[in-house]
Amino acid sequence: MPYTLKDFTYTLPPELIAQHPAPRRDSSRLMLLDRARGTWSHHQFSELPELLTASDFLVINDTRVFPARLVGRKTSGGRVEFLLHHLPEAPPGPSAEGVQVWASCRGHRLKVGQVVDFGPGIRGEIREMGKEGRVLVHFPGSAEEVRQLILTQGQTPLPPYIRRPPKPADLERYQTVYAARVGAVAAPTAGLHFTLEVLKQLKARGVEVAALTLHVGPGTFMPVRTEDYRRHRLQAEYFILPPDTAARLNTARAAGKRLVAVGTTCVRVLEHCLGPEGFSPQDGWCDLYITPGYRFRAVDRLLTNFHLPRSTLLLLVAAFAGRDLILAAYQAAIEAGYRFYSYGDCMLIV
Repeated sequence: MPYTLKDFTYTLPPELIAQHPAPRRDSSRLMLLDRARGTWSHHQFSELPELLTASDFLVINDTRVFPARLVGRKTSGGRVEFLLHHLPEAPPGPSAEGVQVWASCRGHRLKVGQVVDFGPGIRGEIREMGKEGRVLVHFPGSAEEVRQLILTQGQTPLPPYIRRPPKPADLERYQTVYAARVGAVAAPTAGLHFTLEVLKQLKARGVEVAALTLHVGPGTFMPVRTEDYRRHRLQAEYFILPPDTAARLNTARAAGKRLVAVGTTCVRVLEHCLGPEGFSPQDGWCDLYITPGYRFRAVDRLLTNFHLPRSTLLLLVAAFAGRDLILAAYQAAIEAGYRFYSYGDCMLIV
């Protein structure tokens, strides 16, 4: 193994972790990273239409973040914060006694049988304790009733490195302008920079745009805990590759167009779904874990944000562009004052 996890770290000044979105989505900065030349240049995201051509085919993730953060109190008064792993689904059979959802927990220690009050009409009972702070929560009522309570009373699930409470503006800004299918606990952040105007300009230049869905799950925040990062296991996330998108992808590839993935989520779905006969419409669970040494078959270009050290996302972009080039570009971004992580700036790797 040529690398270990410590080879994928860097030092980031805390002030470069973006705590708020840019004033305008497309006013964020964009680093253009050229793999063939080993060079980079600095741009604004609003210039993206000028950096792509009609030979590029853009693939976006249209997942929509649901308010997965629930803050409540135990009967003893202790404050507890949950990150739900998904929206409740109806259990098999006719029973409507309640639904159960796995969640990640922060706050006072919990135990099986404890009840947490999350506000008017929504209470949860701890039914099982899992590993790494995971708990199985039982909510009384039908799946639809509980879903509606969560959608109206939950909070925007900002990542833990955004050290402030969610604000009303996050309801809109921690969501892509093309978000459609509800189910993610985190935004596909590379897409946060797009505006309707940028999409219009791309299409005017002949750049096709197609959507797939991957509901980002809590695994996106799970750290890699072993120096041999190959032993890490990525939690599966639900995806949909619609028939129209699959057909258009096949047509684009046959015409020699470059597939540009908007975000690591799109990379994983595209690589997961490409078979010997091309792309076929499908849905299911994707746990593809991409690390250096992986041979990319589907994706030609990648638009992505700047990622945490020692993370699965950094490993993926290092696999795509090369570890040394990525870390050199990250250091250049730090020196140039780029903003990092979910609400930060981005990079187009060509």
